[in-house]
Amino acid sequence: MIVKSVLAVLVSYLLGSFSFSYWLARILKRGDIRQQGSGNAGATNMLRVVGKGPAAAVFVLDALKGMAAVGVAALLGVGPAATMMSGVAAIIGHNWPIFLGFRGGKGIATTIGVMVPLAFLAALVSGVAAILAIIISRYVSLGSLIFAAALPVMIAVFDYPTPYIYISLLVTLMAFMRHAANIKRLMKGTESKIGTAKK
Repeated sequence: MIVKSVLAVLVSYLLGSFSFSYWLARILKRGDIRQQGSGNAGATNMLRVVGKGPAAAVFVLDALKGMAAVGVAALLGVGPAATMMSGVAAIIGHNWPIFLGFRGGKGIATTIGVMVPLAFLAALVSGVAAILAIIISRYVSLGSLIFAAALPVMIAVFDYPTPYIYISLLVTLMAFMRHAANIKRLMKGTESKIGTAKK
């Protein structure tokens, strides 16, 4: 079981390390997405730099690789903790991809992909709160932070396996780490809103 768990985590990290925003921007001849806009390899920066269609594609694909990581763990028949860690590994891969010099995205779409099959109700409630926050404030970063912060709480409320609660705290921590600059701008009132240029 230990060997299978390690294998699931390693494969999931490699899955997460494939950056769809980077390669799609390259295919569309838009250069390195990490050198433009916010410098982030994710759907929000794709929206600002490339457009709605590519951004939507990146969001879906990033979420799917999170689901794929959970699928790998399920195929290998590992336990709840190892399954959750496989999901976390995919998020780590997205944020710090081995194929791109460990410079990736912020992991929210991949987190959604991990959480939907593992803790659907928790992901749903957290997602609704995030969407409402984005609609009201027009800050994608605020919605992302609300989603990440709500996950462990909702996982506990809906009584999912205990390992999910503790490991989801790691997911929340990573999200806040990756959004550190956004948090500072939100506090200063200088964060960019949807439809405006990146500050």
